Amino acid sequence: MSIGVSDHEFELPMHAHRRGQLVMALRGGVMCRAEGGLWMVPPGSGVWVPGSMPHCNHVTPNGRICLLFVDPDVQGLPDHCCTLSLTPMVIEMIQHLATLSLETGAEDAHTQMIAEVILGELRRMEVAAYHLPIPDEPTLSLIANRLIQAPNDRASIAEWADRVAMSERTLARLVVRRTGMTFGRWRQQLQIVLALQKLSAGATVQSVAHDLGYESVSAFVSMFKAAMGKPPARYIADQTGSA
Repeated sequence: MSIGVSDHEFELPMHAHRRGQLVMALRGGVMCRAEGGLWMVPPGSGVWVPGSMPHCNHVTPNGRICLLFVDPDVQGLPDHCCTLSLTPMVIEMIQHLATLSLETGAEDAHTQMIAEVILGELRRMEVAAYHLPIPDEPTLSLIANRLIQAPNDRASIAEWADRVAMSERTLARLVVRRTGMTFGRWRQQLQIVLALQKLSAGATVQSVAHDLGYESVSAFVSMFKAAMGKPPARYIADQTGSA
């Protein structure tokens, strides 16, 4: 296991490495793209990327992240990308481990003991709903990428079906079959992921509502609260506090 801390904006091209990686957001947010979709990492959470999986990370301009690398022979961690809701104790322990690694430059018995506790806790962490599935099916990949580029596009599923030369019924069935969600729920999940990215970067609720194409701030707040259990400002404040 090794660890590092970074305090700046960066975006790496698609790459892979032998060891698994936990990207933990201490401040700001991280967007991870890997096979199968997008994962958002707000403060207080981390995205787990298994070893040898191609991925890329984008850190918001105000971001501060901590990277935890885990040897591939460690057992019990997910074999797929997922966002983990980290407890304050785990966050503190990982930051403490980073300090020890910088000070000692080696894994002594004390450092190894802390690492084992962290791994045990990570195996128990709850998977958070910050994932947007992006199937490798060409039509859905096209729609997802266009919505990411223009999240304020409020076209209906019927309009999208016309754009991709498909019947509305066929498109609806395709989305459900490949994502497990209805088209409306799939697009809403994208909006949640993008909203968390923008809010974590310091954007106002008003500007995020506008960027996502909502006619009113209250409509955006209602959608966010229904999906995440809290209004956006409170949600980000609580996540930042836990981090």
